Amino acid sequence: MAAVSVSTQAPATGRARRRMPKLGTAVAAAAAYVIAVIFLLPYLEMVITALRPQSQLLDPDYLPTHFVWSNFVTLWSTGLGRNIETSLEIAGGATVLVLLVAIPAAYYSAKRKFRGRALFLVLVLVTQMFQPTALVVGIYRQFNDLNLINSVWSLILVNAGFNLAFAIWILNAYFSSIPRDLEEAALVDGTTRFGAMLKIVLPVAWPAVVTALIFTFIAAWNEFIVALTLTTNNATAPLTVALNSYIGEYQIDWQHLLGGSVVATIPVIILFAFIEGKVVGGLTAGSVK
Repeated sequence: MAAVSVSTQAPATGRARRRMPKLGTAVAAAAAYVIAVIFLLPYLEMVITALRPQSQLLDPDYLPTHFVWSNFVTLWSTGLGRNIETSLEIAGGATVLVLLVAIPAAYYSAKRKFRGRALFLVLVLVTQMFQPTALVVGIYRQFNDLNLINSVWSLILVNAGFNLAFAIWILNAYFSSIPRDLEEAALVDGTTRFGAMLKIVLPVAWPAVVTALIFTFIAAWNEFIVALTLTTNNATAPLTVALNSYIGEYQIDWQHLLGGSVVATIPVIILFAFIEGKVVGGLTAGSVK
């Protein structure tokens, strides 16, 4: 009769007990938390200052004795709602215009070999090197001749023009990484080249499209120099220019200035929260083929 062997080893407890992280992992995690706190502290200070009473504005205490929520209520009486609407029109319009131009341009330059293709991409990259500040005088004269001062369309065109190069390069890299077999299969089935781009290529390249979208929207939302130059009426100015109006010659309306800054961050946070999962894929576009 065969003897039954009985194991004398204690039952494994590795799964029951959580393994301690390595020292390097723990240090990296701690450093990441410290950096995150450092970056979040200015935003926290912005919110606290916006809620401070006027009498405690210069107090050394980090927290006031009480919060004045009416600062955010009276903020809207200054016309900030209209300024936010203008900024949404500018950022949204510039984003749509950039995508309408960048998608076909990037698709054609990625999928078709034509004479001057390399020169075209270099010229697109060169336009990214120009800053609106250096061209602001010429921009003002041009739109003044076109009678487009204090017009939303002028700011849409400028923001679209200065963000177009980035969108084309991001989309071109991603389109180049998509196998041609997908399009050829669609063409064999009778789909046109434009239909293949819409039905086959764009769904696959959605991470790059989202990346171009969010970067264009944020850049247009935060633009200040050209908006200040092309806008002389504060009632129809974008949000960045309206916030600057709280800075007077002799005093600064800190509560409304920082309260408006808090409000200005909300649309960007909402947009990024919805599509942040796609941004990482778009930033690595073209890195793996």
